[in-house]
Amino acid sequence: MTGFRERLEDDVLLGAEGYLFELERRGYLKSGPYVPEAVLDFPDAVRELHRELLRAGAEVMVAFTYYGHREKLRMIGREEDLEPLNRHALRLAKEVAVEGNALVAGNICNTWVYDPEAPERSGEIVREMYREQVGWAVEEGADFIISETNDYLGEALIGLDVIQEFGLPSLVSFASSSDRTIDGYEFAEACKRLEDRGADVVGLNCSRGPQTMVPIIDRIRAAVECAVAAQPVPYRTTPSRPTFQALRDANGARVFPLALDPFLCTRFEMADFASSARDLGVNYIGVCCGGAPHHVRSMAENLGRTVPASRYSPDLSLHPILGDDVQEKERKFENWKD
Repeated sequence: MTGFRERLEDDVLLGAEGYLFELERRGYLKSGPYVPEAVLDFPDAVRELHRELLRAGAEVMVAFTYYGHREKLRMIGREEDLEPLNRHALRLAKEVAVEGNALVAGNICNTWVYDPEAPERSGEIVREMYREQVGWAVEEGADFIISETNDYLGEALIGLDVIQEFGLPSLVSFASSSDRTIDGYEFAEACKRLEDRGADVVGLNCSRGPQTMVPIIDRIRAAVECAVAAQPVPYRTTPSRPTFQALRDANGARVFPLALDPFLCTRFEMADFASSARDLGVNYIGVCCGGAPHHVRSMAENLGRTVPASRYSPDLSLHPILGDDVQEKERKFENWKD
Protein backbone atom coordinates (compact mmCIF):
# COMPACT_ATOMS: atom_id res chain seq x y z
CA MET A 1 0.00 0.00 0.00
CA THR A 2 1.36 3.42 -0.92
CA GLY A 3 2.06 5.75 1.98
CA PHE A 4 0.70 9.12 2.98
CA ARG A 5 3.29 11.24 1.18
CA GLU A 6 3.08 9.17 -2.01
CA ARG A 7 -0.70 9.44 -2.14
CA LEU A 8 -0.56 13.20 -1.71
CA GLU A 9 1.73 13.38 -4.73
CA ASP A 10 -0.55 11.19 -6.83
CA ASP A 11 -3.92 12.89 -6.26
CA VAL A 12 -6.13 14.76 -3.83
CA LEU A 13 -6.55 12.73 -0.64
CA LEU A 14 -10.09 12.66 0.72
CA GLY A 15 -10.45 12.52 4.50
CA ALA A 16 -13.48 12.57 6.75
CA GLU A 17 -13.91 13.48 10.39
CA GLY A 18 -16.76 14.72 12.55
CA TYR A 19 -16.89 11.61 14.74
CA LEU A 20 -17.71 13.61 17.88
CA PHE A 21 -20.80 15.29 16.45
CA GLU A 22 -22.07 12.25 14.56
CA LEU A 23 -21.75 9.87 17.51
CA GLU A 24 -23.38 12.46 19.78
CA ARG A 25 -26.32 12.67 17.36
CA ARG A 26 -26.58 8.88 17.44
CA GLY A 27 -26.67 8.82 21.24
CA TYR A 28 -23.23 7.38 22.00
CA LEU A 29 -21.40 10.44 23.29
CA LYS A 30 -22.10 13.35 25.65
CA SER A 31 -22.10 16.89 24.31
CA GLY A 32 -20.06 19.22 26.49
CA PRO A 33 -17.02 17.15 27.47
CA TYR A 34 -17.03 15.46 24.02
CA VAL A 35 -14.68 12.74 25.26
CA PRO A 36 -14.53 9.73 22.89
CA GLU A 37 -15.71 7.23 25.50
CA ALA A 38 -17.61 5.40 22.78
CA VAL A 39 -14.33 3.77 21.73
CA LEU A 40 -14.52 1.67 24.89
CA ASP A 41 -18.24 1.75 25.68
CA PHE A 42 -19.70 1.29 22.18
CA PRO A 43 -16.89 0.09 19.90
CA ASP A 44 -19.36 -1.32 17.37
CA ALA A 45 -20.79 2.17 16.83
CA VAL A 46 -17.33 3.60 16.19
CA ARG A 47 -16.42 0.71 13.90
CA GLU A 48 -19.62 1.16 11.89
CA LEU A 49 -19.07 4.90 11.47
CA HIS A 50 -15.56 4.20 10.18
CA ARG A 51 -17.04 1.70 7.73
CA GLU A 52 -19.74 4.10 6.53
CA LEU A 53 -17.16 6.81 5.86
CA LEU A 54 -14.91 4.32 4.09
CA ARG A 55 -17.76 3.20 1.83
CA ALA A 56 -18.55 6.86 1.14
CA GLY A 57 -15.05 7.45 -0.19
CA ALA A 58 -12.88 8.46 2.76
CA GLU A 59 -9.31 7.36 2.12
CA VAL A 60 -8.15 7.88 5.71
CA MET A 61 -9.53 6.25 8.83
CA VAL A 62 -8.79 8.69 11.64
CA ALA A 63 -8.42 7.04 15.02
CA PHE A 64 -11.12 8.45 17.28
CA THR A 65 -8.78 9.95 19.86
CA TYR A 66 -9.80 13.60 19.50
CA TYR A 67 -10.08 14.82 23.12
CA GLY A 68 -8.77 11.42 24.11
CA HIS A 69 -5.85 12.96 26.00
CA ARG A 70 -4.97 12.79 29.68
CA GLU A 71 -6.50 16.13 30.67
CA LYS A 72 -9.92 15.32 29.22
CA LEU A 73 -10.08 11.81 30.64
CA ARG A 74 -9.06 13.16 34.04
CA MET A 75 -11.95 15.63 33.81
CA ILE A 76 -14.52 12.83 33.54
CA GLY A 77 -12.82 10.49 36.01
CA ARG A 78 -11.51 7.98 33.47
CA GLU A 79 -7.79 8.70 33.44
CA GLU A 80 -7.03 5.01 33.95
CA ASP A 81 -8.67 4.36 30.59
CA LEU A 82 -6.30 6.67 28.71
CA GLU A 83 -4.03 4.04 27.17
CA PRO A 84 -6.77 1.44 26.48
CA LEU A 85 -8.89 4.10 24.77
CA ASN A 86 -6.06 5.29 22.54
CA ARG A 87 -4.88 1.85 21.58
CA HIS A 88 -8.38 0.54 20.89
CA ALA A 89 -9.23 3.58 18.78
CA LEU A 90 -6.20 2.86 16.57
CA ARG A 91 -7.15 -0.79 16.30
CA LEU A 92 -10.73 0.02 15.28
CA ALA A 93 -9.50 2.42 12.60
CA LYS A 94 -6.94 -0.09 11.32
CA GLU A 95 -9.47 -2.93 11.28
CA VAL A 96 -11.74 -0.98 8.92
CA ALA A 97 -8.95 0.64 6.88
CA VAL A 98 -7.79 -2.73 5.54
CA GLU A 99 -11.26 -3.30 4.08
CA GLY A 100 -10.69 -0.49 1.59
CA ASN A 101 -6.95 0.10 1.31
CA ALA A 102 -7.26 3.26 3.43
CA LEU A 103 -4.57 4.93 5.51
CA VAL A 104 -4.72 5.07 9.30
CA ALA A 105 -4.15 8.40 11.05
CA GLY A 106 -3.33 8.87 14.68
CA ASN A 107 -4.89 12.01 16.12
CA ILE A 108 -3.88 14.68 18.63
CA CYS A 109 -5.62 17.99 19.18
CA ASN A 110 -5.88 21.17 21.20
CA THR A 111 -5.48 20.40 24.90
CA TRP A 112 -6.86 23.52 26.68
CA VAL A 113 -3.67 23.28 28.77
CA TYR A 114 -1.30 25.39 26.69
CA ASP A 115 -0.79 28.90 28.10
CA PRO A 116 0.96 31.48 25.89
CA GLU A 117 1.78 33.43 29.04
CA ALA A 118 3.72 30.45 30.34
CA PRO A 119 4.74 28.62 27.16
CA GLU A 120 7.63 26.62 28.61
CA ARG A 121 5.84 25.35 31.71
CA SER A 122 2.53 24.62 30.00
CA GLY A 123 4.28 23.44 26.86
CA GLU A 124 6.07 20.65 28.70
CA ILE A 125 2.74 19.37 30.03
CA VAL A 126 1.31 19.42 26.51
CA ARG A 127 4.43 17.74 25.13
CA GLU A 128 4.14 14.80 27.52
CA MET A 129 0.43 14.40 26.73
CA TYR A 130 1.21 14.29 23.02
CA ARG A 131 4.10 11.88 23.51
CA GLU A 132 1.75 9.42 25.15
CA GLN A 133 -0.79 9.55 22.34
CA VAL A 134 1.67 9.60 19.44
CA GLY A 135 3.72 6.81 21.00
CA TRP A 136 0.69 4.55 21.24
CA ALA A 137 -0.33 5.46 17.68
CA VAL A 138 3.10 4.50 16.38
CA GLU A 139 3.05 1.20 18.25
CA GLU A 140 -0.40 0.43 16.82
CA GLY A 141 0.73 1.06 13.25
CA ALA A 142 -0.54 4.55 12.30
CA ASP A 143 0.60 5.75 8.86
CA PHE A 144 0.71 9.42 9.86
CA ILE A 145 -0.45 11.77 12.62
CA ILE A 146 -3.03 14.54 12.42
CA SER A 147 -2.55 17.42 14.88
CA GLU A 148 -5.72 19.44 14.53
CA THR A 149 -7.99 22.17 15.85
CA ASN A 150 -4.96 24.11 17.04
CA ASP A 151 -5.73 27.55 18.49
CA TYR A 152 -2.10 28.46 19.18
CA LEU A 153 0.90 28.31 16.90
CA GLY A 154 2.96 27.48 20.00
CA GLU A 155 0.90 24.37 20.73
CA ALA A 156 0.88 23.36 17.06
CA LEU A 157 4.69 23.52 16.98
CA ILE A 158 4.87 21.25 20.02
CA GLY A 159 2.59 18.75 18.30
CA LEU A 160 4.74 18.84 15.18
CA ASP A 161 7.93 18.37 17.23
CA VAL A 162 6.48 15.28 18.91
CA ILE A 163 5.27 13.77 15.63
CA GLN A 164 8.73 14.26 14.13
CA GLU A 165 10.33 12.81 17.25
CA PHE A 166 8.51 9.56 16.46
CA GLY A 167 9.35 9.71 12.76
CA LEU A 168 5.87 9.83 11.19
CA PRO A 169 4.50 12.19 8.51
CA SER A 170 2.42 15.08 9.84
CA LEU A 171 -0.74 17.01 9.06
CA VAL A 172 -1.10 20.10 11.27
CA SER A 173 -4.16 22.34 11.04
CA PHE A 174 -5.60 25.37 12.82
CA ALA A 175 -9.17 26.11 13.89
CA SER A 176 -9.12 29.37 15.79
CA SER A 177 -12.52 31.06 15.97
CA SER A 178 -10.79 34.39 15.25
CA ASP A 179 -9.09 35.68 12.09
CA ARG A 180 -5.75 34.51 13.47
CA THR A 181 -4.34 32.17 16.08
CA ILE A 182 -4.93 33.16 19.69
CA ASP A 183 -1.22 33.86 20.05
CA GLY A 184 -1.48 36.42 17.27
CA TYR A 185 -0.37 34.86 13.98
CA GLU A 186 -2.23 35.15 10.70
CA PHE A 187 -3.06 31.67 9.50
CA ALA A 188 -0.89 31.92 6.39
CA GLU A 189 2.10 32.96 8.47
CA ALA A 190 1.44 30.26 11.07
CA CYS A 191 1.26 27.62 8.33
CA LYS A 192 4.46 28.92 6.76
CA ARG A 193 6.24 28.57 10.10
CA LEU A 194 5.03 24.99 10.35
CA GLU A 195 6.26 24.28 6.84
CA ASP A 196 9.64 25.75 7.73
CA ARG A 197 9.81 23.30 10.65
CA GLY A 198 9.14 20.37 8.33
CA ALA A 199 5.37 19.79 8.42
CA ASP A 200 4.17 17.64 5.51
CA VAL A 201 0.68 19.19 5.36
CA VAL A 202 -0.66 22.43 6.86
CA GLY A 203 -4.06 24.07 6.76
CA LEU A 204 -7.38 24.55 8.53
CA ASN A 205 -10.03 22.33 10.05
CA CYS A 206 -13.28 22.88 11.95
CA SER A 207 -14.85 26.21 13.10
CA ARG A 208 -15.38 27.65 9.60
CA GLY A 209 -17.81 26.48 6.97
CA PRO A 210 -16.86 26.28 3.30
CA GLN A 211 -17.74 29.88 2.46
CA THR A 212 -15.54 31.42 5.14
CA MET A 213 -12.73 28.86 5.03
CA VAL A 214 -11.94 28.99 1.31
CA PRO A 215 -10.58 32.59 1.24
CA ILE A 216 -8.12 31.80 4.05
CA ILE A 217 -7.13 28.52 2.43
CA ASP A 218 -6.40 30.46 -0.75
CA ARG A 219 -3.96 32.68 1.17
CA ILE A 220 -2.35 29.67 2.83
CA ARG A 221 -1.91 27.95 -0.54
CA ALA A 222 -0.10 31.04 -1.83
CA ALA A 223 2.16 31.20 1.24
CA VAL A 224 3.47 27.62 1.35
CA GLU A 225 5.01 25.06 -0.99
CA CYS A 226 3.99 21.98 1.00
CA ALA A 227 0.64 20.21 0.80
CA VAL A 228 -2.43 22.05 2.15
CA ALA A 229 -5.44 20.63 4.02
CA ALA A 230 -8.98 22.04 4.22
CA GLN A 231 -11.61 20.39 6.40
CA PRO A 232 -14.48 22.79 7.11
CA VAL A 233 -17.57 22.17 9.17
CA PRO A 234 -20.61 21.60 6.93
CA TYR A 235 -22.48 24.66 8.15
CA ARG A 236 -23.42 27.88 6.34
CA THR A 237 -21.10 30.36 7.98
CA THR A 238 -21.01 33.88 6.56
CA PRO A 239 -18.62 36.85 6.59
CA SER A 240 -20.64 38.36 9.45
CA ARG A 241 -20.79 34.99 11.27
CA PRO A 242 -17.58 33.33 10.06
CA THR A 243 -17.55 30.36 12.45
CA PHE A 244 -20.21 27.94 13.56
CA GLN A 245 -19.65 29.07 17.15
CA ALA A 246 -20.85 32.53 16.04
CA LEU A 247 -24.10 31.42 14.37
CA ARG A 248 -27.36 32.67 15.93
CA ASP A 249 -31.01 31.75 15.44
CA ALA A 250 -33.81 34.18 14.53
CA ASN A 251 -34.06 35.27 18.17
CA GLY A 252 -30.34 35.93 18.46
CA ALA A 253 -29.63 32.86 20.60
CA ARG A 254 -26.40 30.93 20.08
CA VAL A 255 -27.05 27.67 18.21
CA PHE A 256 -23.66 26.02 18.81
CA PRO A 257 -23.39 23.14 19.45
CA LEU A 258 -26.86 21.58 19.74
CA ALA A 259 -29.16 23.62 17.49
CA LEU A 260 -27.06 23.90 14.33
CA ASP A 261 -29.40 21.82 12.18
CA PRO A 262 -31.01 24.73 10.24
CA PHE A 263 -27.55 25.84 9.10
CA LEU A 264 -26.40 22.44 7.82
CA CYS A 265 -24.96 22.38 4.31
CA THR A 266 -26.53 20.07 1.77
CA ARG A 267 -24.53 17.30 0.15
CA PHE A 268 -24.41 19.43 -3.00
CA GLU A 269 -22.82 22.38 -1.20
CA MET A 270 -20.13 20.13 0.22
CA ALA A 271 -19.58 18.60 -3.20
CA ASP A 272 -19.06 22.08 -4.62
CA PHE A 273 -16.60 22.82 -1.84
CA ALA A 274 -14.57 19.71 -2.67
CA SER A 275 -14.10 20.65 -6.30
CA SER A 276 -13.45 24.31 -5.45
CA ALA A 277 -10.77 23.30 -2.94
CA ARG A 278 -9.16 20.98 -5.47
CA ASP A 279 -9.08 23.78 -8.04
CA LEU A 280 -7.33 26.01 -5.49
CA GLY A 281 -4.58 23.42 -5.17
CA VAL A 282 -5.67 21.86 -1.88
CA ASN A 283 -4.18 18.40 -1.45
CA TYR A 284 -6.10 16.99 1.53
CA ILE A 285 -9.84 17.66 1.46
CA GLY A 286 -12.31 16.62 4.12
CA VAL A 287 -15.14 17.58 6.42
CA CYS A 288 -15.17 18.14 10.15
CA CYS A 289 -17.76 18.45 12.96
CA GLY A 290 -21.27 17.89 11.61
CA GLY A 291 -20.11 15.93 8.60
CA ALA A 292 -21.79 12.66 7.70
CA PRO A 293 -21.29 9.90 5.11
CA HIS A 294 -23.70 11.44 2.58
CA HIS A 295 -21.53 14.58 2.51
CA VAL A 296 -18.40 12.52 1.93
CA ARG A 297 -19.94 10.46 -0.87
CA SER A 298 -21.04 13.58 -2.74
CA MET A 299 -17.60 15.12 -2.27
CA ALA A 300 -15.94 11.98 -3.62
CA GLU A 301 -18.23 11.84 -6.62
CA ASN A 302 -17.68 15.52 -7.41
CA LEU A 303 -13.96 14.76 -7.43
CA GLY A 304 -14.68 12.23 -10.17
CA ARG A 305 -14.65 9.08 -8.07
CA THR A 306 -16.96 6.10 -7.89
CA VAL A 307 -17.05 4.67 -4.38
CA PRO A 308 -18.80 1.64 -2.87
CA ALA A 309 -21.70 3.78 -1.64
CA SER A 310 -22.16 5.17 -5.17
CA ARG A 311 -24.30 2.11 -5.84
CA TYR A 312 -26.96 3.89 -3.80
CA SER A 313 -26.50 7.42 -5.11
CA PRO A 314 -29.83 9.12 -5.82
CA ASP A 315 -31.74 8.46 -9.02
CA LEU A 316 -34.87 10.57 -8.81
CA SER A 317 -35.97 9.48 -12.29
CA LEU A 318 -37.24 6.37 -10.49
CA HIS A 319 -39.26 8.32 -7.93
CA PRO A 320 -43.04 7.70 -8.24
CA ILE A 321 -43.80 11.43 -8.43
CA LEU A 322 -40.52 13.22 -9.11
CA GLY A 323 -39.59 10.93 -11.97
CA ASP A 324 -40.67 11.16 -15.60
CA ASP A 325 -43.76 13.22 -16.50
CA VAL A 326 -43.64 15.07 -13.20
CA GLN A 327 -46.17 17.66 -14.38
CA GLU A 328 -48.67 14.96 -15.23
CA LYS A 329 -48.20 13.35 -11.84
CA GLU A 330 -48.63 16.66 -10.05
CA ARG A 331 -52.19 16.78 -11.41
CA LYS A 332 -52.89 13.60 -9.48
CA PHE A 333 -51.00 14.62 -6.35
CA GLU A 334 -52.24 18.19 -5.82
CA ASN A 335 -50.31 18.66 -2.58
CA TRP A 336 -47.01 18.34 -4.50
CA LYS A 337 -47.63 21.47 -6.55
CA ASP A 338 -45.55 24.57 -5.90
